[in-house]
Amino acid sequence: MNTVTITDNRTGKSMECPIKQGVHGPDVIDCQALYKELGMFTFDPAFMTTASCSSKITFIDGDKGILLYRGYPIEQLAENSSYLEVCYLLLYGELPTQTEMEVFTTDIGQHTMLNEGLLRFYNGFRHNSHPMSMLVGVVGALSSYYYDAMDITNPEHRNRSSLRLIAKMPTIAANSHNYLVGRPYVYPRNDIGYVENFLQMMFSTPNRPYETTKIAVKALEIMLILHADHEQNASTSTVRLAGSSQAHPFSCVAGGIATLWGPAHGGANEAVIRMLQEIGDINNIPKYIERFKDKNDPTRLMGFGHRVYKNYDPRAKIIRNICHELLNELDTANQPLFKIAMELERIALEDDYFIKRKLYPNVDFYSGIILSALNIPLNMFTVLFAVGRSVGWVAQWMEMMNEENLRIGRPRQLYVGASKRDYIPVNKR
Repeated sequence: MNTVTITDNRTGKSMECPIKQGVHGPDVIDCQALYKELGMFTFDPAFMTTASCSSKITFIDGDKGILLYRGYPIEQLAENSSYLEVCYLLLYGELPTQTEMEVFTTDIGQHTMLNEGLLRFYNGFRHNSHPMSMLVGVVGALSSYYYDAMDITNPEHRNRSSLRLIAKMPTIAANSHNYLVGRPYVYPRNDIGYVENFLQMMFSTPNRPYETTKIAVKALEIMLILHADHEQNASTSTVRLAGSSQAHPFSCVAGGIATLWGPAHGGANEAVIRMLQEIGDINNIPKYIERFKDKNDPTRLMGFGHRVYKNYDPRAKIIRNICHELLNELDTANQPLFKIAMELERIALEDDYFIKRKLYPNVDFYSGIILSALNIPLNMFTVLFAVGRSVGWVAQWMEMMNEENLRIGRPRQLYVGASKRDYIPVNKR
C-alpha cells in the first residue's frame, strides 16, 4: 500500500496516511486517523481539496472537460438517451434493457399524481411567492402523505420514495407556476413522455391543449439530462449530509432544493437572462464587453467560465447545438434577447481576452436561452434545474444509504473566537 508520511515539526511525531486510488481522477490521502495520531484536523474551507465520500455515480475532470454518468460520456447519453433512461442509469448503475425500461416508465407513470390533500397545500403560499420556496415546502410535505414507504432501512421503501420524487417533481413544479398565475392545476398524463407531460401541465388549460414541437421537447430533454447529476456540488452534498442523519429522502431533497436556490449555485441561468436584458440592444454589447474586462467594474459576465471546468464545459458543447436548432426553428427576427446572446457567444469564441482566460459559454448560458425561448418564466428557471437534478439527489442518497458503515456527517472547525472567560453579572459590566 502506498502511503504519505505526515510529520508534526513541533514534536517530531509522524504517521503514515494511506493513499487511495479511484478509477479516474487524482489519488486521495486517507487522513481519518490524523486526530487520533497527531491530535490535529485538516483545515479546508469550502472543501476545495477534500473528498467527502466515495461514489460510483458521476465523474468530472474539469481540466480535460470530461463528464461521465456511471462511466458513460455525457455526449453519448445526450445524443442517444432519454431523461428517464438516464434516471434508470443513475439509480441502478446500468442502462436498462427494453423490458426494464418499459417497467420503469410504467412505475414512474403510476406516481405522477399528487394527493388531493397536498394540492390544497399550495393555498398557504402568498400570490407572489417564489416557486422555489413552494418547491421546498411541497417536497418536504410529501413525507406527510406517503406513509407506505417511510422505512429508510428497507431497500424497497427507498426505491419507491425515489421513484415518487422523480415522478412528482414535474407535477409539483407545474402546479407552482399555475398557482402563481391563477390557472387551474393540470393533471399529469401517462400517455405522453416525461418532458411532454411537464409542458402540458405548465401551459395547457381545460379549454386549450398545449401544442409543442419535437425540437422544443428535445431541447428541454437534453437540458434535463445535462443537469441530472454533477458530482458532490453544494446541493448534493446537502442531501448527503441530511441523509446521514437518517432523515427521510423527501426532507433531504427539500434541503437540496433550498441550497440550489442560492444564486451562486442554481440561479446562474436566470442571471444570464437578466444580464442580456440589462444589455438591452446588440449595439450596447461593445460597451458591456469593456465593462466585463474592467477589473474595477462590478459588472459580471454571466454564463461564461465554470468553477470546475477549466477547459470547455462538455455540457455546453451539447446544449449549444440544440439551442441553435431551437432558435433556428423559432421566429427570432423580433427577439433582441437572442440576437444579443448569439453576438456575445461569437465574441467569446473569437476574442483573445476570453480565450486566454477560458471564459467560454457554459451550460447555464445556453440553458437560460433555451428556457426563455420556450417561454418558461424567469422565476421557473431554477425550478427546472431542480426537476432535472432530482434524480441525482436521490441516486446519491440511495448510494449513501447502502454503505455498510454509514455515519452521520460531522465536519470539524477551527475555533477563532474568545478564549475561556468568566461570566460577569449585568450590574458589574
